[in-house]
Amino acid sequence: MMKIQIHPNFSDEYHVEEPPEVLTVWKKSLIFNCNGFTVFDSRGNLVYRVDNYANNGEIFLMDAAGNAILAIRRRKLSFVDCWEVYDGETAGNPLFVLKKNVNFLGNKCLAEATAAGNRLTRSRLQPIYKIEGCYKRRCCGVYDRESRLVAEIEPKVSSIKGVSLGSDIFRLVVRRELIDSAAAMALVILLDQMF
Repeated sequence: MMKIQIHPNFSDEYHVEEPPEVLTVWKKSLIFNCNGFTVFDSRGNLVYRVDNYANNGEIFLMDAAGNAILAIRRRKLSFVDCWEVYDGETAGNPLFVLKKNVNFLGNKCLAEATAAGNRLTRSRLQPIYKIEGCYKRRCCGVYDRESRLVAEIEPKVSSIKGVSLGSDIFRLVVRRELIDSAAAMALVILLDQMF
C-alpha cells in the first residue's frame, strides 16, 4: 500500500493575501481656510493629513500628530507636470518621481512613477507605478511593474440606499503587501495637483 506524505513546507506554498487597507479620503483640511486632505482608516481614526498653506510647489503628507512623512515638491523648469517625492522633510535624493502622461492618442495612463536616480537615465527606466482611469470621477487604479493592481481610488458610497457622497469624499483601497499606504496617498495628492 502506498503512503501519502505531506510536504513539510505545505503551508508556506500557499500564501494567503492579507485584506486590503481601506482609507476614507476627505478633500478638506483640518485647518480653516487651507487646502488639503484628511484621511481616516476603517475605524474612523485619523491616519494622514495634508495642510497646504501656500501654493509654493511643496506639499507635506503628515501623520495624525503632524509629523512629516513625505515631502512632495514640484520640479521646476519641466515641460510636463513632474513631481518628486522625498522621505520626510529631507532634500536629498527623491524616493520616486511622478510625471503626468501627455498622450493625445487616447492612452488610458494618467501618470507614471519612476524610481529616482540620474535625470538623464530616468527617462529610460521602466515605471514602478502606472495610474490608469479617471481621477475626476474618482475611479483610478494604480498598477506596479508586473501589472498587479496595488491601489484603487473609488467613489465613497453611503450605506443608506447606495448614495454617492460626491467627489470630495472617496475611498483609497491599498494592498499593503504591494505598496505602502503613505506612497499611495502621495499618488492621490499628486493626481489632485495634476488634474
